[in-house]
Amino acid sequence: MSESSSTPSAPPPTQSQNLSAATSVTAALSVAGTEAADTRGQFSWALFEWARNPYVVIITIYVFAPYFSNEVVGDPVRGQAILGYTNSIAGFFIAVLGPILGAIADQSGRRKMWIAFFVALIVPGTFGLWWALPAGSMVGLGVFTLATFIFLNSVAFELSAVFHNSMLPHIAPHERIGGLSGLGLALGNLGSLIILVFMLYAFALPGVYDWPFLPDAPLFGLDQSTHQHARISGPIVAAWLILFSLPLFLFTPDVKRPTQKMRQVVGDGIQSLWMTVLKLRQYQNVALYLCARMLYNDGKTAVLIFGGVFAAGVFGWDTAHMLIYGIVLSIFAVAGGIVGGWLDDTLGSQRAILISIGMTCVGILVTVSMAPSYIFFFVPIDPNAPPLWAFPFFDSIPEALFVGLAIVNAIFITAAYANSRTMMARISPPSMVTEFFGLYALSGTATAFLGPAVVGFFTDMFNSQHAGFASVLILLVSGFLLMFLVKEEQAEALH
Repeated sequence: MSESSSTPSAPPPTQSQNLSAATSVTAALSVAGTEAADTRGQFSWALFEWARNPYVVIITIYVFAPYFSNEVVGDPVRGQAILGYTNSIAGFFIAVLGPILGAIADQSGRRKMWIAFFVALIVPGTFGLWWALPAGSMVGLGVFTLATFIFLNSVAFELSAVFHNSMLPHIAPHERIGGLSGLGLALGNLGSLIILVFMLYAFALPGVYDWPFLPDAPLFGLDQSTHQHARISGPIVAAWLILFSLPLFLFTPDVKRPTQKMRQVVGDGIQSLWMTVLKLRQYQNVALYLCARMLYNDGKTAVLIFGGVFAAGVFGWDTAHMLIYGIVLSIFAVAGGIVGGWLDDTLGSQRAILISIGMTCVGILVTVSMAPSYIFFFVPIDPNAPPLWAFPFFDSIPEALFVGLAIVNAIFITAAYANSRTMMARISPPSMVTEFFGLYALSGTATAFLGPAVVGFFTDMFNSQHAGFASVLILLVSGFLLMFLVKEEQAEALH
Protein backbone atom coordinates (compact mmCIF):
# COMPACT_ATOMS: atom_id res chain seq x y z
CA MET A 1 0.00 0.00 0.00
CA SER A 2 1.38 3.42 -0.88
CA GLU A 3 2.12 5.98 1.79
CA SER A 4 -0.37 8.42 0.28
CA SER A 5 -3.27 6.00 0.55
CA SER A 6 -2.61 5.30 4.22
CA THR A 7 -2.26 8.94 5.22
CA PRO A 8 -5.31 11.16 5.88
CA SER A 9 -5.83 13.81 3.26
CA ALA A 10 -4.31 17.18 4.19
CA PRO A 11 -6.35 20.37 3.80
CA PRO A 12 -5.56 22.36 0.67
CA PRO A 13 -2.76 24.92 1.13
CA THR A 14 -3.72 28.48 1.85
CA GLN A 15 -2.70 31.40 -0.36
CA SER A 16 0.00 32.42 2.12
CA GLN A 17 1.38 28.88 2.16
CA ASN A 18 1.48 28.82 -1.63
CA LEU A 19 3.33 32.16 -1.62
CA SER A 20 5.79 30.88 0.97
CA ALA A 21 6.47 27.74 -1.06
CA ALA A 22 6.96 29.73 -4.23
CA THR A 23 9.36 32.05 -2.47
CA SER A 24 11.31 29.09 -1.11
CA VAL A 25 11.65 27.56 -4.57
CA THR A 26 12.71 30.87 -6.06
CA ALA A 27 15.32 31.42 -3.34
CA ALA A 28 16.76 27.96 -4.05
CA LEU A 29 17.35 28.67 -7.74
CA SER A 30 20.88 29.40 -8.93
CA VAL A 31 21.84 32.21 -11.30
CA ALA A 32 21.75 29.67 -14.14
CA GLY A 33 18.18 28.66 -13.23
CA THR A 34 19.08 25.26 -11.81
CA GLU A 35 18.67 24.13 -8.21
CA ALA A 36 21.27 25.90 -6.08
CA ALA A 37 23.67 23.93 -3.90
CA ASP A 38 23.17 23.89 -0.15
CA THR A 39 25.47 25.82 2.16
CA ARG A 40 27.91 22.94 2.49
CA GLY A 41 28.12 22.54 -1.29
CA GLN A 42 28.70 26.26 -1.81
CA PHE A 43 31.40 26.43 0.87
CA SER A 44 33.11 23.35 -0.58
CA TRP A 45 33.23 25.12 -3.94
CA ALA A 46 34.94 28.11 -2.30
CA LEU A 47 37.28 25.81 -0.36
CA PHE A 48 38.75 24.57 -3.64
CA GLU A 49 40.42 27.98 -3.95
CA TRP A 50 42.03 27.30 -0.55
CA ALA A 51 43.32 24.01 -2.02
CA ARG A 52 44.45 25.30 -5.42
CA ASN A 53 45.69 28.88 -5.07
CA PRO A 54 48.79 28.19 -2.92
CA TYR A 55 50.36 26.80 -6.09
CA VAL A 56 50.53 30.32 -7.51
CA VAL A 57 51.79 32.06 -4.37
CA ILE A 58 54.25 29.41 -3.17
CA ILE A 59 55.49 27.89 -6.42
CA THR A 60 55.28 30.62 -9.03
CA ILE A 61 55.90 33.80 -6.99
CA TYR A 62 57.73 33.62 -3.68
CA VAL A 63 59.54 30.29 -3.19
CA PHE A 64 60.13 27.84 -6.00
CA ALA A 65 60.38 30.05 -9.11
CA PRO A 66 63.17 32.24 -7.65
CA TYR A 67 64.97 29.09 -6.47
CA PHE A 68 64.63 27.48 -9.90
CA SER A 69 65.95 30.56 -11.67
CA ASN A 70 68.86 31.33 -9.33
CA GLU A 71 69.98 27.90 -8.14
CA VAL A 72 68.72 25.18 -10.47
CA VAL A 73 69.49 27.01 -13.71
CA GLY A 74 72.36 28.78 -11.97
CA ASP A 75 71.96 32.02 -13.91
CA PRO A 76 69.11 34.39 -12.94
CA VAL A 77 68.93 35.92 -16.43
CA ARG A 78 68.83 32.59 -18.23
CA GLY A 79 66.48 31.19 -15.57
CA GLN A 80 64.04 34.03 -16.05
CA ALA A 81 64.17 33.48 -19.82
CA ILE A 82 63.42 29.77 -19.43
CA LEU A 83 60.48 30.51 -17.15
CA GLY A 84 59.26 33.13 -19.62
CA TYR A 85 59.41 30.75 -22.57
CA THR A 86 57.82 27.95 -20.56
CA ASN A 87 54.92 30.09 -19.44
CA SER A 88 54.48 31.55 -22.92
CA ILE A 89 54.10 28.06 -24.41
CA ALA A 90 51.72 27.14 -21.58
CA GLY A 91 49.71 30.29 -22.30
CA PHE A 92 49.33 29.25 -25.93
CA PHE A 93 47.91 25.86 -24.98
CA ILE A 94 45.61 27.45 -22.40
CA ALA A 95 44.34 29.93 -24.99
CA VAL A 96 43.58 27.11 -27.44
CA LEU A 97 42.23 24.47 -25.05
CA GLY A 98 40.30 26.66 -22.59
CA PRO A 99 37.39 27.63 -24.87
CA ILE A 100 37.23 24.16 -26.46
CA LEU A 101 37.07 22.31 -23.14
CA GLY A 102 34.61 24.85 -21.78
CA ALA A 103 32.29 24.29 -24.73
CA ILE A 104 32.53 20.51 -24.28
CA ALA A 105 31.67 20.89 -20.59
CA ASP A 106 28.64 23.01 -21.50
CA GLN A 107 27.37 20.14 -23.63
CA SER A 108 28.15 17.43 -21.08
CA GLY A 109 27.26 19.47 -17.99
CA ARG A 110 30.06 17.78 -16.06
CA ARG A 111 32.72 19.89 -14.42
CA LYS A 112 34.06 17.86 -11.50
CA MET A 113 35.36 15.09 -13.78
CA TRP A 114 37.57 17.62 -15.58
CA ILE A 115 38.68 19.28 -12.34
CA ALA A 116 39.71 15.86 -10.98
CA PHE A 117 41.68 15.18 -14.15
CA PHE A 118 43.62 18.43 -13.89
CA VAL A 119 44.25 17.98 -10.16
CA ALA A 120 45.66 14.55 -11.01
CA LEU A 121 48.08 16.27 -13.40
CA ILE A 122 49.12 19.02 -10.98
CA VAL A 123 49.87 16.82 -7.98
CA PRO A 124 52.71 14.62 -9.34
CA GLY A 125 54.23 17.52 -11.29
CA THR A 126 54.29 19.66 -8.16
CA PHE A 127 55.52 16.90 -5.85
CA GLY A 128 58.33 16.20 -8.32
CA LEU A 129 59.79 19.65 -7.71
CA TRP A 130 61.43 18.15 -4.60
CA TRP A 131 64.05 16.66 -6.93
CA ALA A 132 65.01 20.07 -8.35
CA LEU A 133 68.62 20.13 -7.18
CA PRO A 134 71.04 23.05 -7.65
CA ALA A 135 73.08 23.42 -10.82
CA GLY A 136 76.09 21.11 -10.94
CA SER A 137 74.42 18.34 -8.93
CA MET A 138 75.04 14.87 -10.31
CA VAL A 139 71.55 13.69 -9.29
CA GLY A 140 68.08 15.18 -9.47
CA LEU A 141 65.88 16.27 -12.34
CA GLY A 142 67.27 18.31 -15.20
CA VAL A 143 66.19 21.78 -16.19
CA PHE A 144 64.22 20.53 -19.19
CA THR A 145 62.28 18.00 -17.10
CA LEU A 146 61.49 20.60 -14.46
CA ALA A 147 60.43 23.09 -17.13
CA THR A 148 58.10 20.39 -18.48
CA PHE A 149 56.60 19.96 -15.01
CA ILE A 150 56.10 23.73 -14.76
CA PHE A 151 54.49 23.78 -18.21
CA LEU A 152 52.06 20.95 -17.39
CA ASN A 153 51.25 22.42 -13.98
CA SER A 154 50.53 25.85 -15.48
CA VAL A 155 48.23 24.45 -18.16
CA ALA A 156 46.40 22.18 -15.73
CA PHE A 157 46.07 24.96 -13.14
CA GLU A 158 44.50 27.45 -15.55
CA LEU A 159 42.20 24.90 -17.20
CA SER A 160 40.96 23.71 -13.83
CA ALA A 161 39.95 27.33 -13.20
CA VAL A 162 37.72 27.28 -16.31
CA PHE A 163 35.63 24.45 -14.91
CA HIS A 164 35.73 25.63 -11.30
CA ASN A 165 34.64 29.16 -12.24
CA SER A 166 31.85 27.86 -14.46
CA MET A 167 30.33 25.93 -11.55
CA LEU A 168 29.61 29.17 -9.68
CA PRO A 169 26.40 30.27 -11.46
CA HIS A 170 25.02 26.73 -11.17
CA ILE A 171 25.44 26.45 -7.39
CA ALA A 172 24.78 29.95 -6.04
CA PRO A 173 21.64 32.10 -6.06
CA HIS A 174 21.86 35.63 -7.41
CA GLU A 175 22.11 37.26 -4.00
CA ARG A 176 24.97 34.99 -2.92
CA ILE A 177 27.15 34.82 -6.02
CA GLY A 178 29.31 37.88 -5.30
CA GLY A 179 29.99 36.98 -1.69
CA LEU A 180 30.77 33.36 -2.58
CA SER A 181 33.21 34.40 -5.30
CA GLY A 182 34.96 36.74 -2.86
CA LEU A 183 35.01 34.05 -0.18
CA GLY A 184 36.78 31.67 -2.55
CA LEU A 185 39.57 34.12 -3.27
CA ALA A 186 39.84 35.07 0.41
CA LEU A 187 40.24 31.40 1.35
CA GLY A 188 42.81 30.91 -1.40
CA ASN A 189 44.93 33.73 -0.05
CA LEU A 190 44.45 32.59 3.54
CA GLY A 191 45.66 29.08 2.68
CA SER A 192 48.70 30.54 0.94
CA LEU A 193 49.38 32.73 3.96
CA ILE A 194 49.34 29.76 6.33
CA ILE A 195 51.86 27.88 4.20
CA LEU A 196 54.11 30.95 3.83
CA VAL A 197 54.19 31.54 7.58
CA PHE A 198 54.85 27.87 8.29
CA MET A 199 57.73 27.68 5.78
CA LEU A 200 59.25 30.91 7.08
CA TYR A 201 59.08 29.72 10.69
CA ALA A 202 59.97 26.08 10.14
CA PHE A 203 62.51 26.14 7.32
CA ALA A 204 63.76 29.58 6.18
CA LEU A 205 64.54 31.55 9.37
CA PRO A 206 65.92 28.87 11.76
CA GLY A 207 69.71 28.99 11.82
CA VAL A 208 69.72 32.37 10.07
CA TYR A 209 68.20 34.62 12.74
CA ASP A 210 68.85 33.99 16.43
CA TRP A 211 65.36 34.85 17.62
CA PRO A 212 64.10 33.08 20.76
CA PHE A 213 60.80 31.92 19.27
CA LEU A 214 62.48 30.17 16.31
CA PRO A 215 63.64 26.56 16.26
CA ASP A 216 67.42 26.12 16.50
CA ALA A 217 67.49 24.40 13.10
CA PRO A 218 65.03 23.73 10.27
CA LEU A 219 62.34 21.27 11.27
CA PHE A 220 62.29 17.64 10.09
CA GLY A 221 66.04 17.72 9.57
CA LEU A 222 65.88 19.69 6.33
CA ASP A 223 69.25 20.77 5.02
CA GLN A 224 69.42 24.41 3.96
CA SER A 225 72.78 23.85 2.25
CA THR A 226 71.05 21.70 -0.40
CA HIS A 227 68.07 24.08 -0.55
CA GLN A 228 65.64 21.56 0.92
CA HIS A 229 63.87 24.47 2.63
CA ALA A 230 62.90 25.73 -0.86
CA ARG A 231 62.41 22.33 -2.52
CA ILE A 232 59.95 21.18 0.15
CA SER A 233 57.46 23.70 -1.25
CA GLY A 234 56.51 21.23 -4.00
CA PRO A 235 55.45 18.33 -1.75
CA ILE A 236 53.71 20.69 0.69
CA VAL A 237 51.59 22.30 -2.05
CA ALA A 238 50.82 18.92 -3.65
CA ALA A 239 49.64 17.39 -0.36
CA TRP A 240 47.60 20.51 0.43
CA LEU A 241 45.86 20.31 -2.95
CA ILE A 242 44.93 16.64 -2.55
CA LEU A 243 43.57 17.05 0.97
CA PHE A 244 41.48 20.17 0.50
CA SER A 245 40.12 19.29 -2.95
CA LEU A 246 38.10 16.44 -1.46
CA PRO A 247 35.14 18.54 -0.17
CA LEU A 248 34.45 19.84 -3.69
CA PHE A 249 34.19 16.32 -5.06
CA LEU A 250 32.16 15.06 -2.11
CA PHE A 251 29.69 17.86 -1.40
CA THR A 252 29.38 20.30 -4.34
CA PRO A 253 26.76 19.05 -6.82
CA ASP A 254 27.53 18.74 -10.51
CA VAL A 255 25.13 18.94 -13.42
CA LYS A 256 23.62 15.56 -14.27
CA ARG A 257 25.60 13.57 -16.79
CA PRO A 258 24.21 13.47 -20.35
CA THR A 259 22.85 10.49 -22.19
CA GLN A 260 24.93 11.16 -25.34
CA LYS A 261 28.17 9.35 -26.03
CA MET A 262 31.38 11.24 -25.36
CA ARG A 263 32.20 11.43 -29.07
CA GLN A 264 28.93 13.23 -29.70
CA VAL A 265 29.49 15.51 -26.70
CA VAL A 266 32.96 16.47 -27.98
CA GLY A 267 31.68 17.12 -31.49
CA ASP A 268 28.74 19.16 -30.25
CA GLY A 269 30.99 21.12 -27.90
CA ILE A 270 33.50 22.08 -30.60
CA GLN A 271 30.71 23.00 -33.00
CA SER A 272 29.06 25.09 -30.27
CA LEU A 273 32.35 26.89 -29.57
CA TRP A 274 32.83 27.70 -33.25
CA MET A 275 29.32 29.07 -33.44
CA THR A 276 29.95 31.12 -30.28
CA VAL A 277 33.08 32.66 -31.77
CA LEU A 278 31.15 33.47 -34.94
CA LYS A 279 28.26 34.94 -32.98
CA LEU A 280 30.36 36.78 -30.38
CA ARG A 281 29.72 40.01 -32.26
CA GLN A 282 26.04 39.46 -31.49
CA TYR A 283 26.93 39.32 -27.78
CA GLN A 284 28.37 42.81 -27.98
CA ASN A 285 28.15 43.51 -24.26
CA VAL A 286 29.98 40.28 -23.37
CA ALA A 287 32.60 40.93 -26.07
CA LEU A 288 33.15 44.45 -24.76
CA TYR A 289 33.57 43.16 -21.24
CA LEU A 290 36.08 40.53 -22.34
CA CYS A 291 38.13 43.22 -24.10
CA ALA A 292 38.08 45.46 -21.02
CA ARG A 293 38.97 42.58 -18.76
CA MET A 294 41.81 41.54 -21.07
CA LEU A 295 43.41 44.98 -20.71
CA TYR A 296 43.05 45.50 -16.97
CA ASN A 297 43.83 41.85 -16.25
CA ASP A 298 47.14 42.17 -18.10
CA GLY A 299 47.84 45.27 -16.00
CA LYS A 300 47.04 43.48 -12.75
CA THR A 301 49.19 40.50 -13.75
CA ALA A 302 52.10 42.83 -14.53
CA VAL A 303 51.75 44.43 -11.08
CA LEU A 304 51.95 41.00 -9.47
CA ILE A 305 54.93 39.93 -11.59
CA PHE A 306 56.98 43.10 -11.31
CA GLY A 307 55.95 44.44 -7.91
CA GLY A 308 58.51 42.31 -6.10
CA VAL A 309 61.15 42.97 -8.77
CA PHE A 310 60.56 46.70 -8.43
CA ALA A 311 60.78 46.56 -4.62
CA ALA A 312 63.94 44.44 -4.59
CA GLY A 313 65.64 46.62 -7.19
CA VAL A 314 64.71 50.01 -5.76
CA PHE A 315 65.14 49.19 -2.06
CA GLY A 316 67.64 46.31 -2.25
CA TRP A 317 65.47 43.83 -0.36
CA ASP A 318 66.82 40.32 0.19
CA THR A 319 64.99 36.97 0.34
CA ALA A 320 63.94 37.38 3.96
CA HIS A 321 62.44 40.77 3.14
CA MET A 322 60.56 39.30 0.18
CA LEU A 323 59.12 36.39 2.21
CA ILE A 324 57.85 38.70 4.92
CA TYR A 325 56.60 41.07 2.23
CA GLY A 326 54.67 38.16 0.68
CA ILE A 327 53.15 37.24 4.03
CA VAL A 328 52.00 40.80 4.67
CA LEU A 329 50.41 41.08 1.23
CA SER A 330 48.74 37.68 1.55
CA ILE A 331 47.12 38.78 4.81
CA PHE A 332 45.54 41.77 3.15
CA ALA A 333 44.73 39.86 -0.02
CA VAL A 334 42.42 37.76 2.19
CA ALA A 335 40.66 40.98 3.09
CA GLY A 336 40.56 41.83 -0.62
CA GLY A 337 38.36 38.84 -1.37
CA ILE A 338 35.92 39.91 1.34
CA VAL A 339 36.00 43.55 0.22
CA GLY A 340 35.41 42.49 -3.37
CA GLY A 341 32.43 40.35 -2.41
CA TRP A 342 30.94 43.16 -0.31
CA LEU A 343 31.39 45.73 -3.09
CA ASP A 344 29.87 43.32 -5.59
CA ASP A 345 26.80 42.48 -3.55
CA THR A 346 26.32 46.11 -2.52
CA LEU A 347 27.05 48.05 -5.71
CA GLY A 348 27.00 45.43 -8.46
CA SER A 349 29.86 43.87 -10.40
CA GLN A 350 30.51 46.71 -12.84
CA ARG A 351 30.83 49.42 -10.18
CA ALA A 352 32.88 47.10 -7.99
CA ILE A 353 35.33 46.51 -10.85
CA LEU A 354 35.62 50.24 -11.52
CA ILE A 355 36.38 50.93 -7.85
CA SER A 356 38.93 48.09 -7.67
CA ILE A 357 40.79 49.18 -10.81
CA GLY A 358 40.64 52.85 -9.86
CA MET A 359 42.13 52.25 -6.42
CA THR A 360 44.88 50.09 -7.96
CA CYS A 361 45.74 52.92 -10.36
CA VAL A 362 46.06 55.38 -7.47
CA GLY A 363 48.23 52.90 -5.56
CA ILE A 364 50.59 52.37 -8.52
CA LEU A 365 50.89 56.10 -9.21
CA VAL A 366 51.96 56.85 -5.64
CA THR A 367 54.19 53.74 -5.52
CA VAL A 368 56.36 54.97 -8.40
CA SER A 369 56.74 58.34 -6.66
CA MET A 370 59.12 56.84 -4.10
CA ALA A 371 62.73 55.76 -3.76
CA PRO A 372 65.15 55.51 -0.79
CA SER A 373 66.02 59.21 -1.16
CA TYR A 374 62.59 60.73 -1.83
CA ILE A 375 58.82 60.27 -1.57
CA PHE A 376 55.96 61.73 -3.63
CA PHE A 377 58.47 62.56 -6.40
CA PHE A 378 59.77 65.77 -4.79
CA VAL A 379 59.97 65.32 -0.99
CA PRO A 380 63.60 64.48 -0.05
CA ILE A 381 64.40 61.76 2.49
CA ASP A 382 67.76 61.12 4.13
CA PRO A 383 68.68 57.48 3.32
CA ASN A 384 70.96 57.44 6.37
CA ALA A 385 68.27 58.59 8.80
CA PRO A 386 67.78 56.49 11.96
CA PRO A 387 65.44 53.50 11.45
CA LEU A 388 61.78 53.91 12.28
CA TRP A 389 61.78 50.86 14.56
CA ALA A 390 63.98 48.05 15.89
CA PHE A 391 62.41 45.41 13.60
CA PRO A 392 65.07 44.90 10.90
CA PHE A 393 62.65 45.09 7.96
CA PHE A 394 60.96 48.01 6.15
CA ASP A 395 62.43 50.47 8.67
CA SER A 396 62.71 53.59 6.51
CA ILE A 397 59.94 56.04 5.63
CA PRO A 398 59.93 55.17 1.89
CA GLU A 399 59.92 51.43 2.59
CA ALA A 400 57.09 51.71 5.11
CA LEU A 401 55.04 53.80 2.70
CA PHE A 402 55.79 51.39 -0.13
CA VAL A 403 54.53 48.44 1.92
CA GLY A 404 51.40 50.41 2.82
CA LEU A 405 50.67 51.11 -0.84
CA ALA A 406 51.38 47.50 -1.75
CA ILE A 407 48.74 46.52 0.80
CA VAL A 408 46.21 48.79 -0.96
CA ASN A 409 47.12 47.16 -4.26
CA ALA A 410 46.83 43.65 -2.80
CA ILE A 411 43.33 44.37 -1.48
CA PHE A 412 41.94 45.84 -4.68
CA ILE A 413 43.71 43.55 -7.13
CA THR A 414 42.22 40.58 -5.29
CA ALA A 415 38.85 42.33 -5.19
CA ALA A 416 39.03 42.91 -8.95
CA TYR A 417 39.68 39.21 -9.56
CA ALA A 418 36.60 38.31 -7.53
CA ASN A 419 34.46 40.99 -9.17
CA SER A 420 35.59 39.98 -12.67
CA ARG A 421 34.57 36.37 -12.20
CA THR A 422 31.19 37.40 -10.82
CA MET A 423 30.63 39.85 -13.69
CA MET A 424 31.21 37.05 -16.18
CA ALA A 425 28.71 34.85 -14.39
CA ARG A 426 26.13 37.66 -14.30
CA ILE A 427 26.24 38.58 -18.00
CA SER A 428 26.79 35.15 -19.65
CA PRO A 429 23.83 33.26 -21.14
CA PRO A 430 22.99 30.58 -18.52
CA SER A 431 23.01 27.70 -21.02
CA MET A 432 26.45 28.70 -22.35
CA VAL A 433 28.15 29.71 -19.13
CA THR A 434 31.07 27.25 -19.25
CA GLU A 435 31.68 28.06 -22.89
CA PHE A 436 31.82 31.75 -22.06
CA PHE A 437 34.11 31.06 -19.13
CA GLY A 438 36.37 29.42 -21.68
CA LEU A 439 36.40 32.71 -23.57
CA TYR A 440 36.93 34.41 -20.20
CA ALA A 441 40.04 32.29 -19.67
CA LEU A 442 41.12 33.11 -23.22
CA SER A 443 40.77 36.85 -22.54
CA GLY A 444 43.04 36.40 -19.53
CA THR A 445 45.75 34.53 -21.43
CA ALA A 446 45.57 35.55 -25.09
CA THR A 447 47.60 38.72 -24.45
CA ALA A 448 49.42 37.60 -21.31
CA PHE A 449 52.65 38.75 -22.95
CA LEU A 450 51.36 42.32 -23.20
CA GLY A 451 51.94 43.48 -19.62
CA PRO A 452 55.56 42.22 -19.38
CA ALA A 453 56.27 43.58 -22.88
CA VAL A 454 55.02 47.07 -21.96
CA VAL A 455 57.03 47.10 -18.73
CA GLY A 456 60.17 45.90 -20.49
CA PHE A 457 59.82 48.43 -23.32
CA PHE A 458 59.40 51.44 -21.04
CA THR A 459 62.14 50.25 -18.68
CA ASP A 460 64.56 50.09 -21.62
CA MET A 461 63.37 53.36 -23.16
CA PHE A 462 63.85 55.38 -19.98
CA ASN A 463 66.46 53.14 -18.33
CA SER A 464 64.30 53.33 -15.22
CA GLN A 465 62.46 50.78 -13.10
CA HIS A 466 60.08 53.53 -12.05
CA ALA A 467 59.08 54.31 -15.65
CA GLY A 468 58.73 50.61 -16.45
CA PHE A 469 56.52 49.88 -13.46
CA ALA A 470 54.43 53.00 -14.07
CA SER A 471 53.68 51.80 -17.61
CA VAL A 472 51.16 49.26 -16.26
CA LEU A 473 48.87 52.26 -15.82
CA ILE A 474 48.41 52.29 -19.61
CA LEU A 475 46.69 48.90 -19.44
CA LEU A 476 44.81 49.55 -16.20
CA VAL A 477 43.41 52.91 -17.32
CA SER A 478 42.45 51.53 -20.76
CA GLY A 479 40.48 48.70 -19.17
CA PHE A 480 38.98 51.08 -16.62
CA LEU A 481 37.63 53.41 -19.32
CA LEU A 482 36.27 50.55 -21.40
CA MET A 483 34.38 49.17 -18.39
CA PHE A 484 32.17 52.28 -18.40
CA LEU A 485 30.62 50.98 -21.63
CA VAL A 486 29.80 47.53 -20.24
CA LYS A 487 26.26 46.88 -19.04
CA GLU A 488 25.54 44.55 -16.16
CA GLU A 489 22.78 42.53 -17.80
CA GLN A 490 22.52 38.84 -18.53
CA ALA A 491 22.60 37.92 -22.21
CA GLU A 492 20.17 35.45 -23.72
CA ALA A 493 21.45 32.53 -25.76
CA LEU A 494 20.93 33.04 -29.48
CA HIS A 495 19.82 30.05 -31.50
